[in-house]
Amino acid sequence: MHDTAGAAAKASRDGASVRKRLLTVLFLSTATASATVFMPAFAQQYAFNQVVIEGNQLVDNATILGFAGIRRGETLTQGGLNDAYQGLVRSGLFETVEIVPQGNQLVIRVKEYPIVNVINFEGNKRLKDEDLAKIIQSKQRRVYSPSVAEADAAAIAEAYQARGRIAATVTPKLIRRSGGRVDLAFEITEGRVTEIERLSFVGNRAFSDRRLRQVLQTKQAGLLRTLIQRDTFVAERLEVDKQMLRDFYLARGYIDIQVTDASAEVARERDAVFVSFSIREGRQYRFGNITTTSEVNGVDAAEYGALSRVRSGVPYSPLVVENTIARMENLALRKGLNFVRVDPRITRNDRDGTLDLEFALVRGDRVFVERIDIEGNTTTLDQVIRRQFRSAEGDPFNPREVRQSAERIRALGFFSDAQVDARPGSAADQVIVDVNVEEQPTGSLSFGASYGADAGVGVNIGFAESNFLGRGQALSVAIATGSDSTSSSLSITEPAFLGRDLSLSLGAFYNITDQKNAIYDTANVGARAALSFPVGEVSRLELRYGLSKNTIKNYQGKDVNGDGVIDPATERNPTLVAESARDGEFTSAIGYTYSYDTRIGGLSPDRGMVFRFSQDFAGLGGDAKYISSEVQALGERKILSEEVTLRAIFEAGTISPLGGYGTRVTERFFGNGKIRGFEGNGIGPRDQVTGDALGGNFYAVARFEADFPIGLPEEYGLSGGLFMDVGSVWGLKGNIVDALGAPIDTGFNPRAAVGVSVLWDAPIGPLRFNFSKALKKEDYDKERSFDLTISTQF
Repeated sequence: MHDTAGAAAKASRDGASVRKRLLTVLFLSTATASATVFMPAFAQQYAFNQVVIEGNQLVDNATILGFAGIRRGETLTQGGLNDAYQGLVRSGLFETVEIVPQGNQLVIRVKEYPIVNVINFEGNKRLKDEDLAKIIQSKQRRVYSPSVAEADAAAIAEAYQARGRIAATVTPKLIRRSGGRVDLAFEITEGRVTEIERLSFVGNRAFSDRRLRQVLQTKQAGLLRTLIQRDTFVAERLEVDKQMLRDFYLARGYIDIQVTDASAEVARERDAVFVSFSIREGRQYRFGNITTTSEVNGVDAAEYGALSRVRSGVPYSPLVVENTIARMENLALRKGLNFVRVDPRITRNDRDGTLDLEFALVRGDRVFVERIDIEGNTTTLDQVIRRQFRSAEGDPFNPREVRQSAERIRALGFFSDAQVDARPGSAADQVIVDVNVEEQPTGSLSFGASYGADAGVGVNIGFAESNFLGRGQALSVAIATGSDSTSSSLSITEPAFLGRDLSLSLGAFYNITDQKNAIYDTANVGARAALSFPVGEVSRLELRYGLSKNTIKNYQGKDVNGDGVIDPATERNPTLVAESARDGEFTSAIGYTYSYDTRIGGLSPDRGMVFRFSQDFAGLGGDAKYISSEVQALGERKILSEEVTLRAIFEAGTISPLGGYGTRVTERFFGNGKIRGFEGNGIGPRDQVTGDALGGNFYAVARFEADFPIGLPEEYGLSGGLFMDVGSVWGLKGNIVDALGAPIDTGFNPRAAVGVSVLWDAPIGPLRFNFSKALKKEDYDKERSFDLTISTQF
């Protein structure tokens, strides 16, 4: 038993020893294998006496070694060889790269990319080949690069997306030629224009979707979607639209306005986009108590407070506040107080929805403008940009003035982008103002056709350049022809004459009519010069001089009795006979125009007032001697959430002969187009025998209009209107008789007409279709129940 147990124990110990030896062998084997597999690459080193390069035809050996970063005799690790490989790949010159160590020799085998022989664009219709060639980086007779070609394809697709074709696809294709050359073709599928099918708003309560769409640059696709470009989807435009919405609400007192999102959902077919703006309006605030205080010794707050145009009870407007601050700070500068600033302090009263505003005059930091640096202008002269600043180098620095200068630069219309920023200068009290601009085309050549009930069908040719020779001058040449008239004009305007806010305009004109609304011809040729300058924040004065020659000719009269012969004694008006016999008379006149327009300052975005008064004094030499005066006034207001516009317009004029001078038909008033419902030359004194309109020395017209939506989608650009016109043309001196010697009625006989209008914001311009009915008229007046005009702002 003992021996048996001992033998068993010994066998057990021997088995354990064997198992232990087996595990040790297995562990060592595994460890060896692991060391072989996971040994770091840099553990092995290579030393080469020779580097052999194979496969290169165009790229020389030295260039290849330079990209690889290898020198003969250099000892390299496996990592160094990998770096050499990556350097050759990154060069973009080789289609394949292989590095093979062979003893003391290193072999580099490369396959070069081919040379681009020809670059073609296939499938493009909307963008020309020459335009696409400017976008891509691939060039003919250069090495082909797949990464560059892919980047080119993406750039072309982006160009189409900027034009509203987000479904456009571009695929680069290679056509291999002999001699290591390839043709590179970009296959383009343009796709359809991705239009904005719907513009909607979420969260707006104070203003309708229709009103807010009018604020945006982006428009919905409408009837003329093939002509209107603003209905195509451009993602970058959404940020501009968001800011325009904020500005719109802020100008109307919604100080808490937030445009939280502008989302664009693309239709499945990728041919339409649905854009939605999310808005948090908040409540409308109005100005409360307005005060002016001074924290500067010796500065009278009352004197500055008198300049305030802010009124309690009206909706808050940041523009009104900015304009008031500018007036106060300008007064401080005129008094020599260089570092006085106006700090607007606003106290919010949520209970009654008002904002108490305090204009505090404080002492600002003593900081000066070191210099103004202008970059980006290749055509526009520096002085054109520099004169938009009210301060120059060495003047006190005013941040508000810099912001206003930036707005003035953008308002020039010469630049697609203009950024004005301030940065620290060479000293703590110095600031450098940087101006970076991106120029855009400023000239236009136009060809067009026109139609008017009086002028008929016409052809218009014009050239306009708002930045002539980069000097900021405006040049205009225009020729217009109608069925019975031709007019041509040339003008050039210098907006900053003598480096001041003084506009100098020089012009010449030549107009002829051939029986236009009359049975005589006229010719008018002349030149004029004018100086215009501001006399107030929203007012301006123009001084002018004009010299012209006016001719009435070819007055034959009218064959009243139909016998084929015009009897000079009974079928011609004596007044026109006498005036046409005076041949061409020269008119030398000086004049002025005073204009006041509250719309310039934007003080009240929902209302506006315009007033103009002008006079011309003829007799400074020449033949004509008279004083001509005209007054025009307009009041406009938007109601019902600014959906409806009410407008009242008053115009009147008088021409007073001097020294026995008799006015001529070319100088008197006819009220053309001022009273709807009547033809041109359709009202006023008239020879009832021949039908000749004689005009009058006086006219007065009052027009009342209402423009409103008619329920159609806003993108169609159609709206409606109602109007009522009342007025008259009257007054002639002397013995005014008709062809038979009977007196002609020259008295004040008021006319009145009412009607409806259809307004269309067409691609060629705003058109107005008027359907009129004369309520009060004279038997000899000539009516017109329909006319088509181009709407113009007063």
